[in-house]
Amino acid sequence: MSETALPKDEEALSKTSPATPAPKRSGNRGSGLAVLALLLGIAGVGVAGWGVWQLRMLQAGHLQQRSQVQDIAEQTLALARTDQQLNARLAQFPPAAQLEDNRRLVAQLQGDQQRLSQRLETVLGASRKDWRLAEAEHLLRLASLRLSALQDIYSARALVQGADEILREQDDPGAFAAREQLARSMTALRSVEQPDRTGLFLQLSALREQALQLNALAPEYQDKGESLFGLTSSQSEDSYWSRWWKQISHYIRIDFNADKDIRPLLAGQSLAQVRLALTLALEQAQWAALNGEPQVYAKSIGEARSVLDTNFNKDNPQSKVIAERLAALAGQQVSVLTPDLAQSLSAVQAYLERRQMSPQPAETQRGTSP
Repeated sequence: MSETALPKDEEALSKTSPATPAPKRSGNRGSGLAVLALLLGIAGVGVAGWGVWQLRMLQAGHLQQRSQVQDIAEQTLALARTDQQLNARLAQFPPAAQLEDNRRLVAQLQGDQQRLSQRLETVLGASRKDWRLAEAEHLLRLASLRLSALQDIYSARALVQGADEILREQDDPGAFAAREQLARSMTALRSVEQPDRTGLFLQLSALREQALQLNALAPEYQDKGESLFGLTSSQSEDSYWSRWWKQISHYIRIDFNADKDIRPLLAGQSLAQVRLALTLALEQAQWAALNGEPQVYAKSIGEARSVLDTNFNKDNPQSKVIAERLAALAGQQVSVLTPDLAQSLSAVQAYLERRQMSPQPAETQRGTSP
């Protein structure tokens, strides 16, 4: 019984013996899980790092956008201030009432011309002397209008002189009072100096063209013997020290007067705005010169000089020339106190009325002669 049982036991042992490597399989599974956990950890760290990097990029972009918004807000405020300044300057231009007065004067001049034409038609049948006297009255009216509207001394002087020549041709003692008043008006006109408004306008126009070409130049260092190279100026120009100093002096500058006011350089939009303000002031001065407005002219020249002195370097040759010309033009006269020709016109009109009421002796003699 025992011998037969042994083979079965051996078979049972042979069948159960291959199950012993089971612990090796559990070890492989544990290492695989560890590798998988390690990979998942690395992936988690990578995802977390990527998220942190994205967060920092978003913060940097947000800060950049905030700085851009602040810059845009500052530029908007600067443009608003510039717009207010331009509106204030535009408000200084003459009101519509003054332009309406000038238009009314021109219309009055045209009306006088029409009345003269009508009067010429009525006096065509009269004598040549009456026609000439009507011309003298019209010349005085024109002279008065030229003085009141344009302050044109030269034209008024020529017109009054022409009226006096007409009265002199009459050779009439009755015209003594009228000629006396005309002589007073001529003396008053000769005592007034005619301002050169056209010349002022053209000079200011030239300054406007130069103002559009102004550039804020950077200050350039000039050695006045105070630098190290000035102290060693006894050495020859070809020495090693001279060549070395010329090379390094382009990068280093020692300023012994650093407490002086250094004006900032202008560029881009700010330089264009300063040029615009300067040209507007000069344009307003041109208008004041043509229209005989001394207060507006002086104020405009002062504004132009202030803009030039505030925003440009005085050592700049262009700004220096413009500043000198503005200082010279500031003392020019743009308006005069014109004399009143109303008394002369009244005297001539009174003479014409007396002449119409009393016929001339020569005409009476021709009427009574057979």
